[in-house]
Amino acid sequence: MEAKRNLRKERVGIVVSDKMDKSVVVAEVKRIKHPKYHKFVLRTKKYMAHDEKNDARVGDKVRIMETRPLSKKKRWRIVEIIERAK
Repeated sequence: MEAKRNLRKERVGIVVSDKMDKSVVVAEVKRIKHPKYHKFVLRTKKYMAHDEKNDARVGDKVRIMETRPLSKKKRWRIVEIIERAK
């Protein structure tokens, strides 16, 4: 049973909002190939993530991990800050 805990999804994205207390919005940008035209198209998905220490700032690159529901929209938490905004 312990092994299943390691199967949680992880994403890497950029913090786009840190206005809330202990919460941030993280945007993940994917490049997908268009099925007909074969050009690469950018797709953005936003996640609301829990930030216990209020460390993350707008522009930071962070890794988030799936977790139990923490509120109506929060199902992710920040694992680490990979790179600080310049």
